[in-house]
Amino acid sequence: MIDYKTWEEFRNNGLMWFVNTTLHVFGWTLIYDPKSKSVYPARCKFRGFSEDVNTDGYKKVSSYLKRNIDELEKEANE
Repeated sequence: MIDYKTWEEFRNNGLMWFVNTTLHVFGWTLIYDPKSKSVYPARCKFRGFSEDVNTDGYKKVSSYLKRNIDELEKEANE
């Protein structure tokens, strides 16, 4: 099953932040351009985010998991 979502939803749920926290280890990031609604990879010099950005990201991902955990578990066990 594929259920297409928008980049805005992906970002609003903290998933762009979550993915970029891993990509930063390798000096990469995903950039979202809201005007064209496109996403592209880029090299970056920075590693990680500020404490405030991380806190916000953890809250968003936690909320997403709380809202979707039953469905995620069901899908994992199918």
